[in-house]
Amino acid sequence: MFADRAKIIIKSGKGGDGHVSFRRELYVPNGGPDGGDGGRGGDIIFEVDEGLNTLGDYRHKRKYAASDGEPGGKRRCHGKDGINLTLKVPEGTVVKEASTGKVIADMSGENRCQTILVGGRGGIGNMHFATSTMQIPKYAKPGQPSQELEVQLELKVIADVGLLGFPNVGKSTFLSRVTNARPKIANYHFTTLSPNLGVVDLNGANGFIIADIPGLIEGAAEGVGLGHDFLRHIERTKLMIHVVDASGSEGRDPIDDIEKINTELASYDENLSKRFQVIAGNKIDLLSEEERQSIKDKLEKAYPDNKVFLISGVTGEGIEDLLYYVSSKLKELDLPDMVFEQEYFPAEELLFEKLPYTVELDEEGIYVVEGPKIEKMLGYTNLESEKGFAFFQKFLKDQGILKELEKLGISEGDTVRMYGLQFDYYKGTEE
Repeated sequence: MFADRAKIIIKSGKGGDGHVSFRRELYVPNGGPDGGDGGRGGDIIFEVDEGLNTLGDYRHKRKYAASDGEPGGKRRCHGKDGINLTLKVPEGTVVKEASTGKVIADMSGENRCQTILVGGRGGIGNMHFATSTMQIPKYAKPGQPSQELEVQLELKVIADVGLLGFPNVGKSTFLSRVTNARPKIANYHFTTLSPNLGVVDLNGANGFIIADIPGLIEGAAEGVGLGHDFLRHIERTKLMIHVVDASGSEGRDPIDDIEKINTELASYDENLSKRFQVIAGNKIDLLSEEERQSIKDKLEKAYPDNKVFLISGVTGEGIEDLLYYVSSKLKELDLPDMVFEQEYFPAEELLFEKLPYTVELDEEGIYVVEGPKIEKMLGYTNLESEKGFAFFQKFLKDQGILKELEKLGISEGDTVRMYGLQFDYYKGTEE
């Protein structure tokens, strides 16, 4: 079965915790702190694999996690970094945040490799916290937590031209004649159960990639039949060839078919119905000269803005003219490749989740702020810069930490400690 969608959970590695230890040597009775730093957690990376054409590998496994960083050790030993996890996907895969549908990455064009989730930074060992007034620091900074996200993977094929049409109008026969694709062909509805890609080569003109999209039926945009599952594959196309049965061999009216499918396109995405279409009246080998002229006049009258060609997928009649026209039209349109812009930025979105914390006054008169995830903010903030410190203050305010400190009776000049970071409290002016 062709798999063009998958929903998975990805998780980066946690940073290793900093270590608390002190030198213990024979002639050094009061050795200083020597706790090492933790290693950073592994990243989650998506990478295009030219050998893949479906997302089938992600149908059988739901969770993917990079490894955690190792904790620091004594004697200033640095913990080992976690190993990155690289997930291979076919070109054209769009990675979306599952709950909102916002785009995280479009693995197409020049974007062959992208880091989606960053591993947690390793914690700092107690060797960094020794000062003239605190020579035996008994705390270290824990590693940053991992990031976890549920993502929707959607494969949207990379093709210049899409073939549209109801089942049995001859799209697969047409594709097999003009490209190197070899789709299965039979006389029953929904013969094509997956998009077939083929390359059209032309003498003296630019070739192009063409995709046969499985036959649509009325109601496809609402999920009727199979068409709904494959409409996403024409989102990247620059032009569409709309194939109709000019012979009416199944009692169908070509104009009625075109209207119904265009309605389905508009229901799925209004922009798709506005994309340029070339109309190909197929199966003219079953028509007399008079019948051919009659159906061509009828189609040109109904669609004066569209170029109409009469073709036969069986004999090849009229196909060459159609292909050269499509090539020249693509050149005239000169549209850039469609790339879906990033809308969801995991590092920012996950950072600003409401973080749990505790605020307490210890026996030494120091206000201690702690929480299992609060170090995430500290790891992303450079407190040495003015901008970073302003960000830090905004974080304290937005999380309600300043209010909690004030409830405990904090005064200007009092000391606040967060995982080894100490600073004096000064109430800023309200903006």
